[in-house]
Amino acid sequence: MGATRVAPAPNSQWLFPISALHNTPSRTTSNIPLEKELYDRSRGVEFLYRLGVSLGLPSSAMYTAATWFHRFYMRYSMEDYHRQDVAASCIFLATKTEECGRKLRDVAKVVCSKVSQIDIAKVADDSKEVEECQTSILLTEEVLLEGLCFDFVVDSPQADLVDLFEACPNTAQIEECAWSIANDSFRTPLCLLYSPKIIAAACYVLAERAMEGPQSSSLDARIASPAPSASLPTPPSHKSQASGTSRRAIEYFGFNEMELLSVADALSILLEYYGAQDLQSSCQFLASVASIPPPHSSAHREKLYKPFAHVAALAAQSANSATPEHAIGQSGTPVQGDTTPGKLSSGEWKPVTEPAP
Repeated sequence: MGATRVAPAPNSQWLFPISALHNTPSRTTSNIPLEKELYDRSRGVEFLYRLGVSLGLPSSAMYTAATWFHRFYMRYSMEDYHRQDVAASCIFLATKTEECGRKLRDVAKVVCSKVSQIDIAKVADDSKEVEECQTSILLTEEVLLEGLCFDFVVDSPQADLVDLFEACPNTAQIEECAWSIANDSFRTPLCLLYSPKIIAAACYVLAERAMEGPQSSSLDARIASPAPSASLPTPPSHKSQASGTSRRAIEYFGFNEMELLSVADALSILLEYYGAQDLQSSCQFLASVASIPPPHSSAHREKLYKPFAHVAALAAQSANSATPEHAIGQSGTPVQGDTTPGKLSSGEWKPVTEPAP
């Protein structure tokens, strides 16, 4: 397996080579296939987003919680800690560290509502289910704190996107698309593999290519190395950039060669993730994004993702599933865009509200 080519991040214990995904506790101690773990990570973050939206949390709290969720499973197996329990504890902890406090009972009621698929107004404050959920959140939170080593600091690619939007304004459609892709990036383990700037650039470049259409510049052209200085001889391997190619993100961040390779790898993983969705029942735009050819400069490795419909079918056939399903998890593959954090507005994190069903 090829290792992820990422520039070193000083003092970071939370950036891993891509090979580490093949050696998580879920893989080594529970023998859960990688495609199943990635599928359940995606579903766990979707559940986390649903909780955060229902609780009216700011987007920043949800991004922080989603990052902790992925970090947790680099230390513990999904067989031992169900994704919904971990998602709930990540959300509850984030309400404290992000200064958007919510009562434990309120968080537990939302969890019970989502798991049981009933209106929250029908969940009694003093019900046995709510009491048990509160206990579960607190017990899992203790393990979460230990797994995180009490390191709560998280930087999100959305913060870098905000800076990019302000420095290099583009169309509202491209900016909104980049924001949505950044939200979706937390459904993947990208936050474990690359720095926020790398992820932000990948989301922006992919959004530009998606909105400008198949006749526009390729991803390779958009992330190509900058032209050599006129005072230096041109290397034989240097390829001139296509005329009119947008390089806003690449030029703004000033990436070196190694970082450009990491952007290419991040783009490939995003495209794999979108390609794993049930494209037949999804919107046409998602299918068009999934059909974008990945950069040729990305690492040659085995694909991380398999079609989610196939993974879900295999999990349903397994009598000894490593991650028993709650009611919330019986709806099949994750759905893009139906419950995600909102778009940034006026330079501040925008609180979101749950959309109508």
